[in-house]
Amino acid sequence: MSIDPDTLTVEYKVHFASAHRGRKKLTTGNAPTPASIIGRIPRVARVMALAIKFDGLLAAGEVRDYADIARLGHVTRARVTQMMNLLALAPDIQEEILFLEAVHIGRDLIMEQQIRPIAGHADWQVQRRHWRALKATRQRH
Repeated sequence: MSIDPDTLTVEYKVHFASAHRGRKKLTTGNAPTPASIIGRIPRVARVMALAIKFDGLLAAGEVRDYADIARLGHVTRARVTQMMNLLALAPDIQEEILFLEAVHIGRDLIMEQQIRPIAGHADWQVQRRHWRALKATRQRH
């Protein structure tokens, strides 16, 4: 029995993945699952969502105060206050934070520590100006 090299077909599954420093890497086998492609939600978005959830618990009377939240979450009252201060942000900024782009590799582009001073301004227009400036500097990096 002989094999004709002109009619020989080889099928093999391959896919390209991002490697270190943006390089492409050829890998064999099945492609990664969609969950691994999506990336991770930025920490500040998770903290913002928690603050909204905690505010709902307070409004519903399920917890009495920040001290109750701190006890239940095994964090300090100061940390709960930091998180809840994010609720002082303009609603459109809160929404943008909640829908920040997923992080695929490396550090988050926007950190909570950078947003805290913005939340300290009572004027939403001032907050928006500082938020735009922060986003512009982060997009350049």
